[in-house]
Amino acid sequence: MARSPLPPDWAALPDEQLLDIRLADLPIQIEGTTLGDRIARLRDELSARDLHVPLHFYLSDEFYTPDRTSSIAIPFYLAHERLARLEEAQMFEVEGGEHEWGMRILRHEAGHAIDNAYKLRLRRQRREIFGSPTKPYPEFYTPKPYSKSFVLHLDSWYAQSHPDEDFAETFVVWLKPGSQWRERYADWPALKK
Repeated sequence: MARSPLPPDWAALPDEQLLDIRLADLPIQIEGTTLGDRIARLRDELSARDLHVPLHFYLSDEFYTPDRTSSIAIPFYLAHERLARLEEAQMFEVEGGEHEWGMRILRHEAGHAIDNAYKLRLRRQRREIFGSPTKPYPEFYTPKPYSKSFVLHLDSWYAQSHPDEDFAETFVVWLKPGSQWRERYADWPALKK
């Protein structure tokens, strides 16, 4: 059975009809969007730190960085305002939808991509500082809000969840322009990282 062609006014469809359209059939892209602007800003921030890694960005169903790649998956709903509204209607929030929130997540994922690109997790010093990347991810973790051994960036003290997340969160604090990390973490053991 052939699929019906996507109507040119697909963004005006009611939620129920829009949910019936396959992601692959939506005419969305990163280039020329607010999302593309955020990626350009991230690339500028990396370049300002002399990190010239050929990162690849693509649309997916959530934010993540596949192991051993310098690719970053970004939720498809961030590529179009109508899809962001649908996401909010279905999930009651749009992860990364607000500019600063989106940049925080992109920087975090860039930390994973840099870790992969330079194979940092294979280096003894990285393992000594952050812990073993082979440690299993916990299903749940109990954060220690009073701990000063980890930086604070994403919610829920995410750096405490796994050595790879500790690295990515620490990378963000270092990368973000104007973060004043040296002053903020001056008396913290996390500063050594």
